[in-house]
Amino acid sequence: MSRSSILILILLSLHSISSLEAHKGGFSVEIIHRDSSKSPLHRPTETQFQRVSNAVRRSINRANHFNQNTPRANLTQNDVEYLLSYSVGTPPFQVYGIADTGSDITWLQCKPCKTCYNQTTPMFDPSKSSTYRTLSYSSRICKSSQGDLSEEILTLDSTNGSSIQFPRTVIGCGRNNTVSFDGKGSGVVGLGRGPVSLISQLGSSIGGKFSYCLASTSNTSSRLNFGDAAVVSGKGTVSTPMLSLGPVFYYLTLEAFSVGNKRIKFGSSSSESDGGRNIIIDSGTPLTLLPDDVYSKLESAVVHEVKLKRVKDPSKQLSLCFESSFHDLKAPVIVAHFRGADVKLNAVNTFVEIEERVVCLAFTSSKLAIFGNLAQINLLVGYDLEKKRVSFKPTDCTNQ
Repeated sequence: MSRSSILILILLSLHSISSLEAHKGGFSVEIIHRDSSKSPLHRPTETQFQRVSNAVRRSINRANHFNQNTPRANLTQNDVEYLLSYSVGTPPFQVYGIADTGSDITWLQCKPCKTCYNQTTPMFDPSKSSTYRTLSYSSRICKSSQGDLSEEILTLDSTNGSSIQFPRTVIGCGRNNTVSFDGKGSGVVGLGRGPVSLISQLGSSIGGKFSYCLASTSNTSSRLNFGDAAVVSGKGTVSTPMLSLGPVFYYLTLEAFSVGNKRIKFGSSSSESDGGRNIIIDSGTPLTLLPDDVYSKLESAVVHEVKLKRVKDPSKQLSLCFESSFHDLKAPVIVAHFRGADVKLNAVNTFVEIEERVVCLAFTSSKLAIFGNLAQINLLVGYDLEKKRVSFKPTDCTNQ
């Protein structure tokens, strides 16, 4: 199915979503960290150190997928960071989807399913919904799932206790899935830029705005906000242009990092030829990933500032680690200098304790640069697709 055909379908269906008035004032929903006790993916036997090590591994896996220019191709449960509970159909059928700014469609497994991963929760059966409608095309929903492109009511439960329905939302009903999910996750909620992402479909009904505030502990709920509730403003707010290149990702221009008095330039002639786009901001990647030369200089600057004994990462994944507990670490402030926006990163954004008394820099080298979710903890991060900007405001996200 061509992208132009999808756009036509979106235009036909958006009128019913855009006409809704109940949520014009904006609303918020809870997003759940995969390691939270509320999460269907929670493993109570895992230690905190195992969870950190797994998060590092997920970052590297996700970067490899993105480097293949296939952000949706091999998305697995191991790439999951945050989950969103929502419902589809009439009567409402509850599912958990990956809330992902690196995906551009909302899809879930549907009955009958020819090839399915082992979903241990009930699977959505479109034949039992009175509002389900298959669109005129069957399509390859994405490279990891084949099935029907469909319209259905999508329901979100807001944090104020009300339910908000979006009729005629385009979703993918996966019936032949090659992803390696396993367990209670049902699929993906696409928050990327593509024409069938949830953000694009909600469009004018949310004024093209969404934001999130990621808490510093996995057991504290984080918020995903839409519309007027997503506005980021007030003291401490800084904003940077959102670049329009790319069909899925949100690109920004990062000019430099500062560590103490050391400024490390970020950029190259290739990024300038792309209008300055040189880094993706992503909710689904824990670590911040940088080109080799930038990472090397950043690491050297951190070594100069941290007067602690260097040790090796027991998991052999991160290259700069020190002998210290997280609480004893006197981490230098690292500032990310985006175009027009200086974002101060504290220890919670830049270091992880990967083993008892082993803290490591939460950055690594990669072909593709990504500003990850650890760097976004305790920042209210707002996306305004109409004004084409991303805003940051220091916020205690545990109290949101």
